[in-house]
Amino acid sequence: MIESWALCDGTGPTSPAAAVEALRERISAGRLDAWLTSSSGRSPAFISNTERAMVVLPDGEDDPGEHAVDPGASGSGKGFVLANGQHDEYPDEDTLPLAKALQVVQHILTTGAPPPRAAWSVDR
Repeated sequence: MIESWALCDGTGPTSPAAAVEALRERISAGRLDAWLTSSSGRSPAFISNTERAMVVLPDGEDDPGEHAVDPGASGSGKGFVLANGQHDEYPDEDTLPLAKALQVVQHILTTGAPPPRAAWSVDR
């Protein structure tokens, strides 16, 4: 089954490319977090500080899931602002450069799985 995707705020891109473009537009508008939902019920999360992004793949509503990592990255980044106003800081190792994060999201939305060479951390 081919999944269709929408942003959980009600905007409804139907293709992976449209969903990624919507993420870019949200970032440009200062809305740095987004949950996506698929026609099969999956809900990956994306949060950015405009330079780096965290990509999370939960397996159900209460599951902490797993997230993309950047092994060997050092430092940490501030400015990950959630819609509820919460300001987070993450180690760079737990985030990806923005362009790479968007590529990972596009691959997930296109194939249903992370890219084969992407590094992941399981948070369960």
